[in-house]
Amino acid sequence: MAAAAPAETMNKSAAGAEVPEAFTSVFQPGKLAVEAIQVDENAAPTPPIPVLIVAPKDAGTYPVAMLLHGFFLHNHFYEHLLRHVASHGFIIVAPQFSISIIPSGDAEDIAAAAKVADWLPDGLPSVLPKGVEPELSKLALAGHSRGGHTAFSLALGHAKTQLTFSALIGLDPVAGTGKSSQLQPKILTYEPSSFGMAMPVLVIGTGLGEEKKNIFFPPCAPKDVNHAEFYRECRPPCYYLVTKDYGHLDMLDDDAPKFITCVCKDGNGCKGKMRRCVAGIMVAFLNAALGEKDADLEAILRDPAVAPTTLDPVEHRVA
Repeated sequence: MAAAAPAETMNKSAAGAEVPEAFTSVFQPGKLAVEAIQVDENAAPTPPIPVLIVAPKDAGTYPVAMLLHGFFLHNHFYEHLLRHVASHGFIIVAPQFSISIIPSGDAEDIAAAAKVADWLPDGLPSVLPKGVEPELSKLALAGHSRGGHTAFSLALGHAKTQLTFSALIGLDPVAGTGKSSQLQPKILTYEPSSFGMAMPVLVIGTGLGEEKKNIFFPPCAPKDVNHAEFYRECRPPCYYLVTKDYGHLDMLDDDAPKFITCVCKDGNGCKGKMRRCVAGIMVAFLNAALGEKDADLEAILRDPAVAPTTLDPVEHRVA
């Protein structure tokens, strides 16, 4: 990842510090118009499971990121987040896993995600807008909640893919209901830097994820199996930012069903700010990891007040 480029235009951050104007732009929608494309069994070649693709409309070659949704969720609940990231010059592929209210091991979703990755070289170009090409040598993998466990498991080799992932993102990842009840496969070892992934990793956590919504529901991102432990087990380079005042599902679209979002402790702030914060951090990280453009990420690490929500803690390890 390259060193930060010097900036010329300066703005004031919320904390009063001078910050380059370009550094705050990741938290706003990018300049590219985007299109959402539903791909199912009617496509040729047919994807192994349905996928939602959000891609720029403008002709060009763009890096690709896969986003794996959380437990009992749908991929389209993340559409605002996906559109924001795509508008900065990325093609986002969001598979739709089978939905079951009964929690089980993650092996089926890990295998399905691997098959979607193997579908990309032939399938993705056939459904993109005219003139839009995927740069699959720059491929990132991301996952939210249980999908974070799926993504980390795939990156750790619990299923094989033809393509190589170059970056990994965990969005409030969860690996079970507690230290003694990990989701299969059990990837958390409780040893620092034990993950054997040779790629940059970003972990975004939520400050309210490990709190109960009420007496009826357990925390949605319990202690010992959430973002903090995922980050602790990452090897450098790795980055860790927590949206202090928001909850586990606050990054979803506002029209996500209330019977789903009501089970998790949520923040009182604007959910749009939360989505822009998460998406902006993702853009900054992907620019650094896939495009060797470190300026935005380094600015956020240096002055987290440039983000639209409070980030605390903010940590990183590069060596």
